[in-house]
Amino acid sequence: QVRLVESGGGLVQTGGSLRLPCEASGRRFSLSDLAWYRQVPGQAREFVAYIDSAGRPRYADSLKGRFSISRDNGRNTVYLQMYSLKPEDTAAYFCNLKYGSAWLRSEADFASWGQGTQVTVFS
Repeated sequence: QVRLVESGGGLVQTGGSLRLPCEASGRRFSLSDLAWYRQVPGQAREFVAYIDSAGRPRYADSLKGRFSISRDNGRNTVYLQMYSLKPEDTAAYFCNLKYGSAWLRSEADFASWGQGTQVTVFS
């Protein structure tokens, strides 16, 4: 069964950096698009970053160049590298994978995505 497991979250001081990996099962990883999202309790889930199968990234405008998404097809892993972290970056972070036009995790059922990995930025 195909699954996604994000990790790497934790406590980090304001201005610090953190790297989040998301490991995927399956043989078609290199042909898939990948994305990161985040969510604060009481708020809508927010798009963070996207990378297609050719390695082309795009980001939410609000991140102002502080985040970087990359992929390692040999490890079936997508990474979110975060720099200059701010308290407003505190959230649960989630990854997703798309093969063709089908996302592995459905936006119609966010509860099925699990808890993600929690990032807490403090001063």
